[in-house]
Amino acid sequence: TTVEKLKERCLKHCVPGSLEDPKTLTHHKLIHATSEKVLTDTKTVLEENIQDRDVLLLVKKRAPPPLPKMADVSAEEKRKQEQKTPDKDAILKATANLPSRSVDRTVAHHSMRDFQTELRKILVSLIEVAQKLLALNPDAVELFKKANAMLDEDEEDRVDEIALRQLTEMGFPESRAVKALRLNHMSVTQAMEWLIEHADDPTVDAPLPGQTPSEATAEVGASSAEATAGPSSEVGEEEAKDELTEIFKKIRRKREFRPDPRAVIALMEMGFDEKEVVDALRVNNNQQNAACEWLLGDRKPSPEDLDKGIDTNSPLFQAILENPVVQLGLTNPKTLLAFEDMLENPLNSTQWMNDPETGPVMLQISRIFQTLNRT
Repeated sequence: TTVEKLKERCLKHCVPGSLEDPKTLTHHKLIHATSEKVLTDTKTVLEENIQDRDVLLLVKKRAPPPLPKMADVSAEEKRKQEQKTPDKDAILKATANLPSRSVDRTVAHHSMRDFQTELRKILVSLIEVAQKLLALNPDAVELFKKANAMLDEDEEDRVDEIALRQLTEMGFPESRAVKALRLNHMSVTQAMEWLIEHADDPTVDAPLPGQTPSEATAEVGASSAEATAGPSSEVGEEEAKDELTEIFKKIRRKREFRPDPRAVIALMEMGFDEKEVVDALRVNNNQQNAACEWLLGDRKPSPEDLDKGIDTNSPLFQAILENPVVQLGLTNPKTLLAFEDMLENPLNSTQWMNDPETGPVMLQISRIFQTLNRT
């Protein structure tokens, strides 16, 4: 006997007259009570291993929810469209007939720039606190030597060897290929286009702004020497502190701000001096348009302002230092590295916000800043 036939007999017994509707069979199922297994209609009782005195449950299947009517779908879509935020074109269209007013563009960026400036000041002061706390750790020198070595391995100026080989095999000189790759974020296609476009340019072999070949070589050599240098086994407490100070300086040198070469070239072509262009990009986090506005405007904040810390007696700084998460984070060498990196390369802040060790610290600083800023 098949399960389907057995199900039919159950329905005749339990629900008389139900079999007049041919769909009734498919709308029910038989379940083995002990194993809770749903029985297959096409299999036999023997195949499903049903024994005498086994208990089976006849269960009506739950009907699927009815599909929404087209009118309901249209009404729901219309409601979503009405609640949707207008895009820029819609705003311009709606405000086209309104009288224009003279608005200072710098005001729009004022609050955001104030936040960035204040955050820099906070980081500068927190770095000083973290250095003092970490200097008390007997293992601080070894911890920061490891961190120093990690920075050597993660050098941003390293060129993609495969991409470089592809360009040199096309016949381009290696020095030009390296420059093209750095200018085009290691994209072989864009680098090749740049090389072809600048083939007859007399300045094509000039070093990138902000760095000369000799400086680059010296920097790499210095980094290697610093990474391999080790402390003497008989270094006293004062010598360890001095060594730690030197390591802090080395880390700071490696985290020095690197201007976007494309932005530097573009702004220098407008007639600005290289040094003031680098200053503008540093103040404005490598944002070319913002740097241009800074150069054309009042040039505030100045590059010198970026190195000033926050007032250590201010309620904001006191609230940050009293936070337990921040206190714990300041004893972690990785937090100090994160602060140093964000100071010189603010665009890297996202990776530190997502880091499981440094993310909670940055989140607490941000919350405290926002809370006190609203009061």
